[in-house]
Amino acid sequence: MDRAQLTEWLEGYERAWRSPGNDSLAELFSDDATYSTGPYERPHRGLDAIARMWDAERLGPDEAFEISSEIVAVEGDTGVARIAVRYGAPKGSEYRDLWIIRLDHSGRCFRFEEWPFWPPGQEGAPAAGAD
Repeated sequence: MDRAQLTEWLEGYERAWRSPGNDSLAELFSDDATYSTGPYERPHRGLDAIARMWDAERLGPDEAFEISSEIVAVEGDTGVARIAVRYGAPKGSEYRDLWIIRLDHSGRCFRFEEWPFWPPGQEGAPAAGAD
């Protein structure tokens, strides 16, 4: 992986989050990918589990939010990005996050790990870990 490939993947993630349905997840994640929403959460395993988690967490393609990212590091198949998200109504919340992303030879993520943080006084928690 290099910075250009990670930038492209991050842009694809935002497009997928803003798109209806979950068909574009297969372009981002391998079939057996794991997606952890917090360092101590059990990961969601496979595209179906990731799709269910996304459906539970997002309001849909018209959800109002701004996202920015900054690549922190790239080494081998692993990239780390600092993410800032600010949601409009009805969520009206914001958070900062570190994403650890591992890409396979095809450029799809096989391991995704979030380290989310909220400002003081704002309630927030990672999406529930897998069952």
